[in-house]
Amino acid sequence: MKKVALLFIVLMFLSLIPTYSQILEDSKDEHKFDPSKNPFLDLKETVLQANQSGKRILLDVGGEWCIWCHRLDAFIDQHNEIKDFLKDNFVVLKINYSPENKNEKFLEQYPKVAGYPHIFILEKDGKFLFSKNTGELEKDKSYDADKILAFLKEWALSSEKK
Repeated sequence: MKKVALLFIVLMFLSLIPTYSQILEDSKDEHKFDPSKNPFLDLKETVLQANQSGKRILLDVGGEWCIWCHRLDAFIDQHNEIKDFLKDNFVVLKINYSPENKNEKFLEQYPKVAGYPHIFILEKDGKFLFSKNTGELEKDKSYDADKILAFLKEWALSSEKK
């Protein structure tokens, strides 16, 4: 009987592996800059989401080649207060900039970018509000949690900017 119970437990565990793998893969995708994406269509969809949720839009411009882009993503993931505030107050759209696709036509509607990653804040209707050089949010070889949170709070629509 113990062997049957053990076999059942092992089979149940093995059946969860594909589901867990998909969850991990999906969470990685949210941090990817995809050169095949159409930013004009993505922004239209993001504007709909922003209007429905009452949130502003944060454009995160960068590429998979960009070490500081990965550092920013990892930093946000490791700081729950920032991650939660960002999720609660902004609809985030990643815009790829890479040799494969610089998205120049899309990016020409915004101020010039000096380096990557770069952040643009848009109103929930897609109207440009602010351009942020993320170098100003750095600290040593990482980022500064207080600076990032202050920046996000400054641009959030929420009345709860505590």
